[in-house]
Amino acid sequence: MKLNIGIIGCGLIGNKRFKNLPKNFNLIACSDIDLNNTLKLTTSKKIKRFKNWKKVFELKNLDAVIISTYHTSLSKILYYAVKKKINSFVEKPAGTKIDSLLKIINLNKKKKIKIRVGFNHRFHPSIIKAKNLIKKGDLGKIMYIRSSYGHGGRLGYNKEWRFKYNLSGGGELIDKGSHLIDLCQYFLGDLKIISSDLNTFFWKTKLEDNCFLLLKNKNSSRAFLHSSCTEWKNKFIFEIFCKYGKIEINGLGKSYGIEKLILYKMKKKMGKPSVKTWSFKRDNSWKVEMIEFYKDIRFNRKCKPGLLEAYKNLNIIKKIYKSN
Repeated sequence: MKLNIGIIGCGLIGNKRFKNLPKNFNLIACSDIDLNNTLKLTTSKKIKRFKNWKKVFELKNLDAVIISTYHTSLSKILYYAVKKKINSFVEKPAGTKIDSLLKIINLNKKKKIKIRVGFNHRFHPSIIKAKNLIKKGDLGKIMYIRSSYGHGGRLGYNKEWRFKYNLSGGGELIDKGSHLIDLCQYFLGDLKIISSDLNTFFWKTKLEDNCFLLLKNKNSSRAFLHSSCTEWKNKFIFEIFCKYGKIEINGLGKSYGIEKLILYKMKKKMGKPSVKTWSFKRDNSWKVEMIEFYKDIRFNRKCKPGLLEAYKNLNIIKKIYKSN
């Protein structure tokens, strides 16, 4: 069964979503404040194009939408989609205001549409492999997670939308930091803040270009996180330290380097651990995530990550911003 879908926001991420639409979705409309961006997705004359995103929801054969706009517009469009009872895939962080997300959660208790939030990193092959290794139980309890996610930046980076508060809602914390928080909640469950430090070291902006976080779960497992855009070389490292071994994930493909997972398994007499390495040459995460969204709708499944995960994530972010 094919579902008709529209894309609202046709920039870099909207384009990626279009390129990774499974065959089960049929694009019928797209919207962007710059109509030229819609032509970058596809030049097909069958596709309806609008500057005003509300026009997409007037289409009678619409089954779902992808919302990939600036952070500060996400919740407004999502609320409208819920009112219209249109299934929605919304990019992380799903909004910048806690009250707005709570309002949507409460409205959807009546409307009951499917809402999946685009925390894309959960669907990277290394993360999926790590989750399966943890589930086996051989590694024991997770003691702590240590992760660093860095971007090299580029000339004029501080003038881009990520550093405009009215578009982004914050700096590094809400950008790449939200991905790290989501991954840690994926492995550790709900997290509380122990300490945080936001700093602007390099870029001429009022928003943070680095964030340092220390979080913990109910079992006192820790998460040490650093998100940065002064890394100078794109970098992603995610390490899970368990009682009987360690999982190290390094790279996300392309400029971040080949995606690898290294398993260090402790021996009974300790000493040098056994080592096993997996390399992932293809990143299918964008397509896998959209297939999951299709299944949510087709088989009436609970979306995960959904609005609840986004709400918990944003709640941590907002508390950190307030304390800093």
